[in-house]
Amino acid sequence: MNYLGIDFGTSGARAIAIDADGQIVGEGRCQYPTPEPNAKGWEQTLWALIDQIPQAIRQHTSAISIDGTSATVLLCDRNHIPLVPPLLYNDTRGGTPAIAPTHSPAHSTTSSLAKALWWKNNLPANILANARYLVHQADWLSSLLHGQPGISDYNNALKLGYDPQTLSYPDWLLSVEISPWLPNVLAPGDAIAPIQPQLTQRFNLPKNCMIKAGTTDSIAAFLASGASTPGDAVTSLGSTLVIKLLSPVAINDTQSGVYSHRLGQQWLVGGASNTGGAVLRHHFSDDELGSISQRIHTEIPSGLDYYPLLTAGERFPISDPHLPPRLTPRPSDPVRFLHGLLEGIAHIEALGYQKLITLGGGPVHRIYTAGGGAQNLTWQTLRAKALGIPLVSSLHSEAAYGTARLAANLVAKA
Repeated sequence: MNYLGIDFGTSGARAIAIDADGQIVGEGRCQYPTPEPNAKGWEQTLWALIDQIPQAIRQHTSAISIDGTSATVLLCDRNHIPLVPPLLYNDTRGGTPAIAPTHSPAHSTTSSLAKALWWKNNLPANILANARYLVHQADWLSSLLHGQPGISDYNNALKLGYDPQTLSYPDWLLSVEISPWLPNVLAPGDAIAPIQPQLTQRFNLPKNCMIKAGTTDSIAAFLASGASTPGDAVTSLGSTLVIKLLSPVAINDTQSGVYSHRLGQQWLVGGASNTGGAVLRHHFSDDELGSISQRIHTEIPSGLDYYPLLTAGERFPISDPHLPPRLTPRPSDPVRFLHGLLEGIAHIEALGYQKLITLGGGPVHRIYTAGGGAQNLTWQTLRAKALGIPLVSSLHSEAAYGTARLAANLVAKA
């Protein structure tokens, strides 16, 4: 039997099929058809990814799971059709929701709850009258496969206000006007329903292919790494920088942008910075990043003190919606400029892990690396210098591999 994991990230999507032993047997990759958030484009991408998996693999696929970007949400009608364009993970228009306790991950300008309240307060009455389900990117895409509306998982629902310690919505959230929109919440990896009959015919999938509850892209990246013991950590070097430390205790500290996801009987403590690959790609093409990186002398500091951001505003390790980027002075030499950017991102990562240790997350014994940035050896060298913690190779660096392992029950329920 085979198991399919599908990752919807910030810049594109990927599918990985594995067998019962965790070996990769099929892969697909697809860019979104439009740069703007578009549910129809995500749907087209989903179908394209499934099509890219060889038919011989598809016809023996027994489970599928999907991950998506955390706090990217859609507002749907009773037929699960989006009523308005989705709001992305980094959208801050809603401000900080005062209704959420300060220790809650939902107490954030980028939280799912902030976006839901903004919709409630700003959409026309005729649209609100048809609103029925608030779901996350992974939830909605999964529903296209299983046909059941309004189902989420407790990793995605964390920033909506769901409490992973009690496995329930807190009373303060149930009293909010948007409470009728709240999805039912399952554990990641729980079975939802078999794939819809019309899709079994369209993609030559088994009738009993089970669609399972998904997770967020950063949790999926952690599951892909092979990290499994307290003190293991994973840095995801994607469009943004996400770090997670496996800890026996949950820590939520809004002032630092730190929050905790449940992982079995342990906790993934971490945060997400707005720095990362998106900043690098704003200044350099992928080819330039590869060629210029090789010309950096990592043993000599750049002499630059950067805090690389695309725009003002940071989530972690400093939670400040007005924090300005620090990208001056800019040297004329592109090699030194890229050196300074990579050093700056590595410094932010080091600050992040120090913050987790200071807050009681426990020591960091080793750091796995996930995401596209893991392929840049120069960046790895600069990170090792800044962190002073052993860097180890991940089992796999792609989030889709972690989601496939979730579908195959090869990991503890997240």
